[in-house]
Amino acid sequence: MPEALAEPPAAASDGRPDAPAGAAGRRLAYAGALLLASAGGLVLEIVAGRMIAPYVGMSLYTWTAVIAVVLAGFSIGHWIGGRLTEGGARRCALRLMWLLLAAAASVAACLPLLRLVSPLLLGSVADPVASLVLLSLALFLLPSLLVGTVSPILTRLAVDEAPGAPGRAIGQMYAAGAAGSIAGTLLAGYLFLSWIGTVGTLLSVAGSYLLLALGFGLAARPARRQAVAAAGLALLAAAGVTLAGRALAAFSAPCLEESDYYCIRVLDLTAETGRPAAVMVLDHLGHGINDRDDPARLHSSYLQLTDRLLRERLGHRLGEQGAFDAFFVGGGAYTLPRAWAARYPAADLSVAEIDPAVTRIARRELWLAAGPALRVAHGDARRVLRDLPDSRRFDVVVGDAFHDISVPQHLTTREFAALLRRRLAPDGFYALNAIDSARRPLFVYASVRTLAEVFGSVEVWADAEQLQGGGRITFLIVAGADASPAGRYRGAVRSDQPTAPLWVRWPAGDLARRVAAAGVPVLTDDYAPVDRLMLPVLGEEK
Repeated sequence: MPEALAEPPAAASDGRPDAPAGAAGRRLAYAGALLLASAGGLVLEIVAGRMIAPYVGMSLYTWTAVIAVVLAGFSIGHWIGGRLTEGGARRCALRLMWLLLAAAASVAACLPLLRLVSPLLLGSVADPVASLVLLSLALFLLPSLLVGTVSPILTRLAVDEAPGAPGRAIGQMYAAGAAGSIAGTLLAGYLFLSWIGTVGTLLSVAGSYLLLALGFGLAARPARRQAVAAAGLALLAAAGVTLAGRALAAFSAPCLEESDYYCIRVLDLTAETGRPAAVMVLDHLGHGINDRDDPARLHSSYLQLTDRLLRERLGHRLGEQGAFDAFFVGGGAYTLPRAWAARYPAADLSVAEIDPAVTRIARRELWLAAGPALRVAHGDARRVLRDLPDSRRFDVVVGDAFHDISVPQHLTTREFAALLRRRLAPDGFYALNAIDSARRPLFVYASVRTLAEVFGSVEVWADAEQLQGGGRITFLIVAGADASPAGRYRGAVRSDQPTAPLWVRWPAGDLARRVAAAGVPVLTDDYAPVDRLMLPVLGEEK
């Protein structure tokens, strides 16, 4: 910040006001301050989605709520900031000091506030979308509003430094704000989150606002009383946020690792299973339970069903060694690839996992062993499948790319289904696990209608006990040239499953009637409203 602020100059002899001495340097400083403030605002917007993902998951509705609230805060802040441009330059600088101090405090306060309000809002508001909006309002409206006040005040100061060319000054400030927004978006998405995580990123934003406030305080040269008050309030706010954060463990990220894609956690389930076991959680959803001592032990019913269907549909060619080719759309905890690698030594298993951190943590924390039979490609599954040699075929493709209450749209479409069919052997099949509402599974209906345009047979399977219980369950959609040999299968009784699971196939006639009555679309690359179809799941109990 400049050492002193000049008041607007008197008019020159030709009627046009002269630029005050040092005007160019001050305008550059104002543009730099706006760039930094705008960058912080967009960093907060990007980080906001990651912040609340462990609590509500990640979906179109999450991002919609966050973006709408942040933009509302900016808009209200711009309106208020415009009213605060009245008065001299020094008074404006003092206002900027106070506003930026408040912005720094409100950004840092998001961390403990999240721990406080999320249980209240998410547990008491019946409508899931309303709870997302309210949570976003509680956390991000105030910091966005406060930083939004900065732009009009800084622009007014820049115009005062260029009395002969106000339009040029306004354009330069708008450009600086836009450049800051772009920089903040890129830095948050490509650098900060994967390098220093959510907590570090938010504290860095708060620190940048604090430095800006200090700069404007020095430039304005406030009276001693004002300076002492500002320093005292800043220290008080820092102490309050620190104490609250420590009490609520808000400065400890809930993630084992924050990757470019997920908040990754691993939870010990030994007490629940009676055996050494752990589950990987990506954002808000568990992605497979791995048994340390027995890789072939599958705890999830839908994975047991997938394994059973493999044996029922391809048992004639598995043999003792299990010679078959499988492709996995998504790795997650690598539970089923790990089980099949142990159970079928001759199997050729390929996994497309977009996040290398997921694979790394599965190897480090979930006992995934490297081996020649299990090949991992880190990239988008559709691209990986597309780029394989034309002759490459698979006996089974397993779809496991759900992200809590959503799934990547391009992995649900008719075009992707056509690619799958080209990659399947003549008697091969595609098994897609789909989390949906037991009572109104709109995504399942749309998937059935879509796959039926490509495959000769499309089935929907479910655990009978889970189906009767309602709520949010995992269906298994199976597509291929032919139907499965039977319409129900009974699993084995185990110590951790005193009742043998019963898996039932949805009767074809009833399923067809329900799909037609639901009015769901065929999912295509041009139109795949997956998040809208998944909306009923938001209100379902797990």
